[in-house]
Amino acid sequence: MRDLRIVFMGTPEFAVSILKEILVAGYTVAGVITAPDKPAGRGRKLHESAVKTFAVSKDLPVLQPTNLKSPEFLEDLKSLNPNIQVVVAFRMLPETVWNLPEFGTFNLHASLLPQYRGAAPINWAIINGEEITGVSTFFLDEKIDTGATILQQSVEIDKDENAGSLHDKLMHTGAKLVLDTLELIKENKAVPEKQQESTSLKDAPKLTKENTRINWNNPIDEIYNLIRGLSPYPTAWTELINNGETLPIKIYEAKKYPEDHELRIGDVVVKNKELLVAVKNGYIQLLEIQIPGKRKMKTRDLLNGYQFENHAKVL
Repeated sequence: MRDLRIVFMGTPEFAVSILKEILVAGYTVAGVITAPDKPAGRGRKLHESAVKTFAVSKDLPVLQPTNLKSPEFLEDLKSLNPNIQVVVAFRMLPETVWNLPEFGTFNLHASLLPQYRGAAPINWAIINGEEITGVSTFFLDEKIDTGATILQQSVEIDKDENAGSLHDKLMHTGAKLVLDTLELIKENKAVPEKQQESTSLKDAPKLTKENTRINWNNPIDEIYNLIRGLSPYPTAWTELINNGETLPIKIYEAKKYPEDHELRIGDVVVKNKELLVAVKNGYIQLLEIQIPGKRKMKTRDLLNGYQFENHAKVL
């Protein structure tokens, strides 16, 4: 039986739940590595990561390096004397960092590796219409998300699920998987398996302004999956032409209605307090959107004060 001394690396809320469970399970966390504070909001006040806020509340030592290769950071990391490092939603580590602990460094990734390597696996699983995804733990190596897997756990994706609800499901499943992985390493029973490469692998690239824009010419299912796969963050978007203006709008929630019609793709229809967009073989009903200068709101509330002209359309 090994005594584990953990350094935890992570930044967002997703990582907080895992760190919390590690502490509840009684493991020794020697320190926490997270992103530097960043200016945010109108006042540009420094904003600390969710992981830092939690770590400070538990009196854990916190390091916030800007350069993971700097001699100063490496000395500070070595002084924590970890024999295992756990990484959850952090950034790519140099070999001098991931190769430091005696028992290695493992990462929790929100997909069933080798599928959906990359920055946004939760979003892309829904965007691509998957019915099953999961979480994986794997030892880090020199490439992104390619190291030998330790454990995996499948999770079903409900047909109307969005990225927010799937995130929460994977967060809870992932916390248990990390604890199970630590238990295997503690008992020296981990048997890592090399990832199998294939030409049918799907990636999970970073979400950008380009790949989050809706193409209304796509099939109705693809549009619907894009909207739910990007909700509540960073959200799918489009341009609305209305009353002589072209406005970028964000779409948080929608429904799909397969149905024959004779409208042009992108035509906006308002009826019975409902906002619909004509697409191939049906309509996308917009349930919650945000237009410039207004807060996010249900479209039935928006329609109480915002007028759509007869020839409004989206691009």
